Amino acid sequence: MRCQPRALRRVYKWLNSGQSCLLCDEPAERDGLPLCNACELELPWLQGHCAVCALPLPTEGLVCGACLKRPPAFSRVEAPWRYAFPVDSLITRFKHQSRWPMGRLLGGLLSHHLQQSFAEGLPRPDALLPVPLATRRLRERGFNQAAMLAHWLGRDLGLPVEEGALLRVLDTPAQQGLTAVERRRNLRRAFALSADAEVEGRHLALVDDVLTTGSTADALARLLIKAGAGRVDVYCLARTPRPGD
Repeated sequence: MRCQPRALRRVYKWLNSGQSCLLCDEPAERDGLPLCNACELELPWLQGHCAVCALPLPTEGLVCGACLKRPPAFSRVEAPWRYAFPVDSLITRFKHQSRWPMGRLLGGLLSHHLQQSFAEGLPRPDALLPVPLATRRLRERGFNQAAMLAHWLGRDLGLPVEEGALLRVLDTPAQQGLTAVERRRNLRRAFALSADAEVEGRHLALVDDVLTTGSTADALARLLIKAGAGRVDVYCLARTPRPGD
């Protein structure tokens, strides 16, 4: 089993060694990150989307039907991209093949996105909380990709990361292939707060790689709000569109 990496120095060394673009092998040009300008422009940037859950929509400033019908516990989702090629491939290789430089590239671009959002008025959170991974999946994978993203974001944005605040207490079946209702049912009582978690009155941001239906984020946000959190946001790399969109 691989261990959760305690230091990420080799990722930073790789990023700072003048590597070519990860997507086209041309010289990288993007602020020390291995991505050229042409490939950056062609990424599936999230444009029109729900003002709450970031679901891709035809125009800006709308709230999707699901959020109107059942408002989530979190206040806002921030995601730079739709879950589409090549971002989906980069996330898969980071998550399932331990290609950490690809995760660091995406995390660096997410930090730039968040810095711009903060400059435009998005409130800065008090701390970042990575979505916890089930024990079995952590043993299989050897690391929690959400925790790695949270620590990269924390370093870039100057925000504390409280990795142990949220606990996965039930190893539920995989969420893939389940409907939104089935996902919510699957996650009942799956999470808990650690005994020393500081929540009361704080603005907290959950960090994950992909938001699909938002069931996991909603379950965690409800847990935090019930414990007294003042606001919960969600930061992720990509948002999946509705099936068929």
